[in-house]
Amino acid sequence: MDPWLNYHHLYYFKVIAQEGSIARAAEKLRLGQPTLSAQIRTLEGNLGITLFERKNKRMNLTEAGKLALDYAHEIFELGSELLEVLRDRKIPDRLHVELGALDSVPKHVISEMVKAAHRYGKCTVTLLEGSSKDLLRELLAHRIDLVLTNQIPESTEENPVFTRKIKECPVSIYGHPKFKAYQRKFPECLGGAPLVLPTRHSKLRFDLDAYFHSRNLTPDVAAETQDTALQKILGMEGIGMIPLTHFAAETHVKSKKLIRIGDLAGVEEVLYLVSAKRRIENPISNFLLKEFSNWTF
Repeated sequence: MDPWLNYHHLYYFKVIAQEGSIARAAEKLRLGQPTLSAQIRTLEGNLGITLFERKNKRMNLTEAGKLALDYAHEIFELGSELLEVLRDRKIPDRLHVELGALDSVPKHVISEMVKAAHRYGKCTVTLLEGSSKDLLRELLAHRIDLVLTNQIPESTEENPVFTRKIKECPVSIYGHPKFKAYQRKFPECLGGAPLVLPTRHSKLRFDLDAYFHSRNLTPDVAAETQDTALQKILGMEGIGMIPLTHFAAETHVKSKKLIRIGDLAGVEEVLYLVSAKRRIENPISNFLLKEFSNWTF
């Protein structure tokens, strides 16, 4: 028999999860503890999963329980909105989209994506930054609508994701004005030169290392960071020269805090938008998938 969802049971589950125990939930719901325990066992039986680990009279959520609680919150929030709309004929005046961005993606690009979302219409954008693994998990759980990344995530038959390349951005070396002399013998000057580079798990670092190796260059790595904002701060303070795309460096070049030392032929920062299949599509995320790459940023 296919699993089915009793919304009374789901509500009881939500209250127990919030209260942390059957006793407190029973008091809040004005139900007997045996009755409430039976309702939760029925819910777990219908779903075919264990929602709680019962330890020392505490009801601790399992991983499946944590996921179910996220959905329960969303379900009851939507239910409240439905009542408002039907009762008052109130039409929500803002759409909502949740976007994830890898923490190595330049903040300028993230800002442009938010602007692009608002080109669709009046909306609220929720932003979540994190690691590729964390964002992919949130995307597959439908807690975010799109992920902006410079890494291609793995797509499996069990957890398919759809990746769209939105931009290829040439990378150059930038640095504090004190490094101006390095412009004359670029790229040979990079041998022994102080650089601030991305960490080794990034594709850009892989491409940079390949570039250096192909030219027999061994730079002096002064620092490594996956945070592009920190990378730019270290570059502007003269700790070392830094690899950046033109759009990421433009503002700092105009303010004369950075100068372009030279272009890295063949090295590019590639940006992608990643989505997962959903039954109910978000119109803003669909708009971004189709249109974001058409704008210059």
